[in-house]
Amino acid sequence: MSKVYFVPVKDADRIEDVRRKVTALLDESKILDFIRNDDDVAVKIHFGEERNTGHVRPEYAGVICKKILAKKARPFLTDTNTLYRGKRTNVPDHLKIAHEHGFTKNTCGAEVIIPDDDLKANVIDVAINGTFIKKAKIAALFLQADALVGIAHFKGHLMTGFGGALKNIGMGCATREGKLMQHSEIAPVIEVEKCDACMTCAKRCPTDAISLKGHRVYIDSSKCIGCASCIAACVHEAIDVDWEAGGSMVQEKMIEYASAVLRSKKNKCAFINFAIKITKECDCLAKDDPRIAPDIGIFASTDPVSIDKACFDSVLDACGKDIFKLAHPSRDGGKQVRYAAELGLGELKYELAQVMT
Repeated sequence: MSKVYFVPVKDADRIEDVRRKVTALLDESKILDFIRNDDDVAVKIHFGEERNTGHVRPEYAGVICKKILAKKARPFLTDTNTLYRGKRTNVPDHLKIAHEHGFTKNTCGAEVIIPDDDLKANVIDVAINGTFIKKAKIAALFLQADALVGIAHFKGHLMTGFGGALKNIGMGCATREGKLMQHSEIAPVIEVEKCDACMTCAKRCPTDAISLKGHRVYIDSSKCIGCASCIAACVHEAIDVDWEAGGSMVQEKMIEYASAVLRSKKNKCAFINFAIKITKECDCLAKDDPRIAPDIGIFASTDPVSIDKACFDSVLDACGKDIFKLAHPSRDGGKQVRYAAELGLGELKYELAQVMT
């Protein structure tokens, strides 16, 4: 039975109080004690889409990074570029929005690094031979780092019911090609009404899968390798993913991707989930998504399965109902933790230890 540490938060808007609670949680749990002198530590976090206010605040990431620095290690804040079109699709825009949201070296004590997965040196193919994924496309820096700390906002999600530590790693450490592999079974699609047939996408396609037929752009799914380069290249946002195409299997694929990362970091990773400002959707939404549950608190563990299960149980207990199922009736969020436990990534049973502040 894994141990999950918990500190309650009743008012997430009291920033200094939450910072103090994060400090107490880390001191009591000692979940960062595996970090050694000179370790390069990848701190995986979501910087939030433009105008989003649900993401974990930089002040809290700063507390965590400074604890890592105190161990004479080298933390860096990081995330991968997104599959969807937005302010985090490419490296320059992603860095810009991270800095605008306050994630700077001055605030957090660590620099922000966004890997460019268009460069082959920044991608590692991990053979996992899973039921759904045979080879995972992972941003190399997560595998090359000596240690991994996941900071996640626990909230609802359109495709997975909820998102926490497991999603932060499984989806968040994947390249754009890996994200497409998890989300869809088919090639991207052209939104004809937005497309002006400029063919910029075709110039970026490595397999010549994109061509012009008459006055319309066409993607040949038999040639498409799912690299998602065309999505990032299209300035008109005319190329998208049929998000529902892989909806029934996205959680299992996501967990197999998580296994590709976590198995390289045995006894060298920790997870902190912020179950505050719990929203219906993920932090990729470019808006101030309202709360669907009361603030619960902050959780910490070295077990990604137990921490997500503890957060899930605590939210449902506080609400008296499964708010995630009500928000997304076609999704069973419990599928991801059950499959992760089946793959040996952690335990469903946990001991919850409350930290007093």
